[in-house]
Amino acid sequence: MLAGIASMSVSFRLLCLPLLAISGFVFAAPPAHQPAPSVAPAPASSKAPPEVVSTPAAARSVAAAANTDMPDLADIQAFTRVYAMVKQAYVDKVDDKTLMRSAIRGMLAGLDPHSEYLDTSDLKDLTEDTTGAYSGLGIEVAQLNDQLRIVSPIDGTPAARAGIKAGDVIVSIDGKSVQPDALDAAVKQLRGPPGSTITLGILHTDAKAPVTIPLTRERIHIGSVKTRMLEPGYVYIRISQFQEDTAGDLDHDLDALQKKEGPLRGAVLDLRSNPGGLLTAAVGVSDAFLDSGIIVTTKGRLKEADLHFSATPGDVLNGAPMVVLVDNGTASAAEIVAGALKDDHRALLMGQRTFGKGSVQTILPLSNDEAVKLTTARYYTPDGASIQAAGITPDIALGNLTVSTPAAGAPADDEHESDLPNHLAGTQQIDATLASDAGKLAVDDYALSEALHVLKGLALAHPVTAPAATKH
Repeated sequence: MLAGIASMSVSFRLLCLPLLAISGFVFAAPPAHQPAPSVAPAPASSKAPPEVVSTPAAARSVAAAANTDMPDLADIQAFTRVYAMVKQAYVDKVDDKTLMRSAIRGMLAGLDPHSEYLDTSDLKDLTEDTTGAYSGLGIEVAQLNDQLRIVSPIDGTPAARAGIKAGDVIVSIDGKSVQPDALDAAVKQLRGPPGSTITLGILHTDAKAPVTIPLTRERIHIGSVKTRMLEPGYVYIRISQFQEDTAGDLDHDLDALQKKEGPLRGAVLDLRSNPGGLLTAAVGVSDAFLDSGIIVTTKGRLKEADLHFSATPGDVLNGAPMVVLVDNGTASAAEIVAGALKDDHRALLMGQRTFGKGSVQTILPLSNDEAVKLTTARYYTPDGASIQAAGITPDIALGNLTVSTPAAGAPADDEHESDLPNHLAGTQQIDATLASDAGKLAVDDYALSEALHVLKGLALAHPVTAPAATKH
């Protein structure tokens, strides 16, 4: 369930075509450099993304199931009796369209947290989600245990700046408690025009009482890839979500960085609090670091939902070791990347168990302005493991710890010969910069500091080679 969060710049078209989606994001057409699925779907309209399940086949499959799997007559009679009772005796008059839409919503909501009915407004929101620029708070929320829980905030958004974290719970909106039976309505309240304000009651993880956080909605433009050097030879790659241009931006940034800095000895890929996004972007990012092997497979009841993505030759890091940081906010498409790099033995995972959103949704249009978002498949890592509910367990577990600096006036614990009075001069210049930078990194981001330590150990066994040409 998305609230004030967008995915990527790709238009959503109702072509009577079911669009596969992860975490509510629509699958976009893969960039030209991206590998195609090993098992391609049947041909579809030229306007449709290649991953779209073939309209005639999918529609026939769904229609056939609807015609052959009709409910028991007693169930139909029970439904019509309840319908008639509501029409005749409910305290307020309710029209037929409202009742039928409510029945559909209830039917889908009872299946899983991601299947839902989409009306005109919902489709408009979905279109906005897929543009990469939108008005909102910058959070993804999920309905868990009758609560509105934050899956993750997006970097640089109002929610992230306000200190909202993955795992927090929204307990009130504008002073009114969020009711378990009205979570969909609560999600809609989170959206609004730029400049409009909203006040959230947020219960932080392990907190005893909620805090009140006022927020102002913004027009949010998100660049999903950021890179910087941690130390000479070691690069930090942050991917905040998976958009249409993520894989291409990653290729471009790493190519430019290696031309400037020279061969890289290793990389830390940070997928913490990454809510997911486009499958095609996740496949493209995985493929960028892999020479071969399976990336992800999807399996459903309909054969059109069964897809298989494999890596193509080439590695933008030329085999330099990698460490991937994950946490409980690493979800969906981000879990695809983490699972592929782990199972294909390309990277070590460090952090906490990931969120565990391992299902695929398909958009099935009902008319020009209505559709059903239905969970139609699960996705599996290269080792054949389903991420659903279980998530991915990192190779190296890290607690959610912080490091503090010594209090002012505390005795130093890093004395050296050079600190002693009247010490003999040495022949080498003393450089305390790296030690100082390492200490600052540990204070700023303990997990990243630990990842860099592990990465350096891995790099000892890997010779530095010239930068590889851009993969795609």
